[in-house]
Amino acid sequence: MSISKAFSLFMQEAPAHAQAWMQAVKGLDEASTLDKKTEELAYIAVLAATGNTSGIPFHVLSAKTHGASRQEVLSAVLIGLPAVGAVAISALPAALEAYDGEN
Repeated sequence: MSISKAFSLFMQEAPAHAQAWMQAVKGLDEASTLDKKTEELAYIAVLAATGNTSGIPFHVLSAKTHGASRQEVLSAVLIGLPAVGAVAISALPAALEAYDGEN
């Protein structure tokens, strides 16, 4: 799975910050009671709703690895549509290209 250029640069240029960030992420992941597929789909929904498309490919591929279907990924992207409108729609290309490109 590939990570965004921004995150790769973050890890390269600020390794101490990246390590601290990853420790926090790991702790939050361990605290979650969601199964991994559901957690990834929820995270995709949040990324789409906030317009943060750079992380979507990574999390789509992780969701797919954990059994998410293309329709589930599509639904996760669009679940925020009533609340955020077109912001969610703008995440569709990143999500579907990532899902379809990794077979």
